[in-house]
Amino acid sequence: MKILITGSNGMLGHDLIEVLKDNHELVLTTSKTLDITDKNKTIDIIKENNPDVVINSAAYTDVDGCETNQDLAYAVNGEGVKNLALACKEVDCPLVHISTDYVFDGTARDPIAEDGEIGPISIYGKSKLKGEEAIQEILDKYFIVRTAWLYGINGKNFPKTMLELAKNHSEITVVYDEVGTPTYTPDLAQAISKLIETDYYGIYHITNSGSCCWCEFAKYIFEIAGYDVNVVPVTASEFSRPAPRPSYSVLKNKKWLDNGFEPLRDYKEAISEYVELIK
Repeated sequence: MKILITGSNGMLGHDLIEVLKDNHELVLTTSKTLDITDKNKTIDIIKENNPDVVINSAAYTDVDGCETNQDLAYAVNGEGVKNLALACKEVDCPLVHISTDYVFDGTARDPIAEDGEIGPISIYGKSKLKGEEAIQEILDKYFIVRTAWLYGINGKNFPKTMLELAKNHSEITVVYDEVGTPTYTPDLAQAISKLIETDYYGIYHITNSGSCCWCEFAKYIFEIAGYDVNVVPVTASEFSRPAPRPSYSVLKNKKWLDNGFEPLRDYKEAISEYVELIK
């Protein structure tokens, strides 16, 4: 297949390339070569390349930054996604869009299925929801992939930050009242590569298996890395940040499993592999 990837220089984009490059023809774009907020240019580039599928891994993902840069958040995560959907409609190709657990409000206490009640509490979540809604209004052929707590080799992420801090700190404060599922981008990229071989369109929740709070995750990272760090649990309100986060956003990968796909491996297995790679 001919696959056009937006945000190809990002954390997920990097792993999508690794997973897809041997079996597919890839058209790689970045914000410099394809500004998805420019409707006409986006449509022109998609028509010019005429891909079999577009994977959108471009996004404004600075959750706190979205609170102060609201126009940019809605432009990239909302209008930009709408532009891609319009472009995909022009060439009749499916759009794979990466969305987020932050479209939920955090009040659930059990893993949330794809049809769970939506209610974003941050500008990031609200802007991402706008993108989802635009796709559903414009396209019949789409995969909206909600995922969570991403980390990978290429780019900033929580495990990398923890390991860096551990070099100079014997004690680190980490939030304990936010629960989700850390997800390793190579595993997500593999899942997407399987999904695009099908026509099982719709909304998917795809994460590694299991769940934890940030505090538990940090402790496990230090344990497998062999670092002696005292992790001090704090509440999200004590650890003041501009954007509110859902306190519980564990995603139930129901549609993924219902369509016969294997569950992704446990987050502990994935983070162990990652720590070995970057330590």
